[in-house]
Amino acid sequence: MYAPERHQQILDSARTRGRVEVAGLARELSVTPETVRRDLTALERRGVLRRVHGGAIAVERLGIEPHVADRQSSAAGEKERIARAALDELPDGGSIIVDAGTTTVRFAELLPVDRELTVVTHSLPVANVLVSRPNVTLHLLGGVVRGRTLAAVGEWTRTQIAEVFADVAFMGTNGLSAERGLTTPDLAEARVKKALMAASRRTVILTDHSKFGREDFARVAPLSEVDTVVTDSGVDADLADDVERSGPRVVIV
Repeated sequence: MYAPERHQQILDSARTRGRVEVAGLARELSVTPETVRRDLTALERRGVLRRVHGGAIAVERLGIEPHVADRQSSAAGEKERIARAALDELPDGGSIIVDAGTTTVRFAELLPVDRELTVVTHSLPVANVLVSRPNVTLHLLGGVVRGRTLAAVGEWTRTQIAEVFADVAFMGTNGLSAERGLTTPDLAEARVKKALMAASRRTVILTDHSKFGREDFARVAPLSEVDTVVTDSGVDADLADDVERSGPRVVIV
């Protein structure tokens, strides 16, 4: 059995059972435990498994949405490169939507000061970055603020979104796969993200490589509704190709 076949079988088993063990996989696949450990490491690098003692857990089975404060220092270098590269997708002037997320906050911090921009956001951290910028007209969407993401959600938020139409939406995501598109753990957050995408001419996703292949509980949108995905060089080449075949251009930095 070739490595890609083993990887798929291991991933299928993890998603079905919730957890796989090194010893059990070695018996099932007729390979050594060392080979299984290398396979698990490769799958973890793709962001679809999380290594635990003696085995691994499928990422979407973890059911954990980290608090925004816990994500600030995670993959900081990758987020910096992604945020800087996403600046190339800005209009010369006009209006943009900036979604909640640690990478989008860094993007907001890097926005140029030499052009007039109208910015719509439901993220308190993004608004805090931009509120004092003289070149930015800031529209902060109201609603119920989720403690985990510090973002407004709910019907009131979606009603306000329906009143605007921006040039580009710069969005984050918890999960991204060719099969399920964009996903996130929370239904209320997913509905707001979907509305933000619908309120723009173009959608640009800012996401590090660990989100590729991940599938969370709440679906946001298929990849056919995304124009560009900006990610880092740690992304698995096969996963990036799968995403690009589903519609969006993938920019790797």
